Amino acid sequence: MSEDRKEERFESEHKPEHRERLADHVVFIGNKPFMNYVTGVVMQFTTQGADEVVVKARGRFASRAIDVVEVARKRFLEGQIDLAQNGIEIGSEEFQNKEGRNIRVSFIEIKLIRKT
Repeated sequence: MSEDRKEERFESEHKPEHRERLADHVVFIGNKPFMNYVTGVVMQFTTQGADEVVVKARGRFASRAIDVVEVARKRFLEGQIDLAQNGIEIGSEEFQNKEGRNIRVSFIEIKLIRKT
């Protein structure tokens, strides 16, 4: 087994418990129909019992992530969820595309919490 695979396996087996739970409550925004993502967020809070859900998007899907969060908050779970304090993170990631050029893509992460 290669050294990288051993390290990767070790990290996945020894994650802190709260990180595993959070990973289950992440919605990645992409090309699917808009309401699929809204339903995903709502289902995390209602049927999965999540206290915190993170909505993540990159590039052109960032505005769609904002819309998903707002529809979930204002139409489906009004008064039940809110943005976490310091719950919006924005930035950019740099990577190489298929042609080998460096590309920079913006991202957004929006953390929602259940109101107590």
